[in-house]
Amino acid sequence: MLQQTRVETVVPYYERFLARFPTLNALAVADEEDVLRLWAGLGYYARARNLRRAAEAVAREHGGELPRDAQALASLPGVGRYTVGALRSIAFGERAALVDGNVRRVLSRLAGERALSDAAAWRLADALVPEKQPGDWNQALMELGATVCTPRKPACLLCPVAADCAARGRDPERFPAPRRKPKAAVVHAVAGVLERRGRLLVLRRPSHGLLGGLWELPTAEGRDPDALVAAVRARTGLTVAAGAELGRVRHLFTHRDLRLEVVTLEPRGGRLARGREARFCGAAELEALPLSRLMKKALALRRPI
Repeated sequence: MLQQTRVETVVPYYERFLARFPTLNALAVADEEDVLRLWAGLGYYARARNLRRAAEAVAREHGGELPRDAQALASLPGVGRYTVGALRSIAFGERAALVDGNVRRVLSRLAGERALSDAAAWRLADALVPEKQPGDWNQALMELGATVCTPRKPACLLCPVAADCAARGRDPERFPAPRRKPKAAVVHAVAGVLERRGRLLVLRRPSHGLLGGLWELPTAEGRDPDALVAAVRARTGLTVAAGAELGRVRHLFTHRDLRLEVVTLEPRGGRLARGREARFCGAAELEALPLSRLMKKALALRRPI
C-alpha cells in the first residue's frame, strides 16, 4: 500500500484491510471484488490484484507461510527487488538491502553523486546494510529520507550522518539530479449514464490492466458517442442512444491525462445479458461496489438515483 502512496493516506486502508483479511490464507480465498472494494481510492489497483495473487501462490505452493528464500519471494506476483529486500530484512532479520525514492536520495547525497544510477544505489545500499538488525537499519534509512533528508529544505543540522555527507554545503537540494518524467499522454473517452427505474447500469472492467476489476459506467475511448453506443450493445445486449452531455471530468494517471465526457444514455430496447460483468444497481448497491476516484467524479455529474 505504501508504494507510491503516503503513510497518512494508507493507515486507515491498512487497518480496514487487515481486519477483513487477517491472514495470507484469508486473502488467498477472498473474492477479487472484495479485495478491490477495500482498496478503492488508493489507486494503482494492480497492487491489490497482485497481493491477492501472491497470497494464493503462498497458500498453494508454500503451505500458507511466506517463503524466506529470495528467489522464492521474487517469484510471487508483484514482488520486486525492493519488496524482497524489505521482507528479508524487516520480516526475517536477514541481511538484505532495499532502495526506494527516499533511500536513493539519502545515498545520492552521502556519496555526492547527482547522477547516482539505480545499479550504483543498490551497490551502495548493499555495502552499508549491517549484519545486525538489518530491518531496523533499512527502516531508519527510509525514515531519514522521509523526515530529515527531504527533497526540499533538508534538516541537515538534525541529520545523524551530516558529518559524512558529501552533499552538505553543496546545496543538497541539487542531489540527486531530477529525472525527466515523460509527459502524460492526453486520452479522451466517453462514459454513459443509463438509468432504469432508479437503478444505474454499471460494468465490471476486465481483471487486468488499468483499473482492472473495478466497476464503472459504460465507457469507450475516443470522443465519438456512437462508439459508446456500440460498446454498450456489445457488452450488455442493450440498445441505447446517446443523449445530452452531463459534464466532463479530468483525471491524471501516471502516464495518462484522461479527459472524460459524461453523457446520458436513452434506452432503445434489448435485454441485459446474464452474467456478473454488467448490472443495474441502486444507490446502496453502487456504494458497495469497488469504484475508482475517476468514476466517483463522473457519478457526481448525474442526478442522484
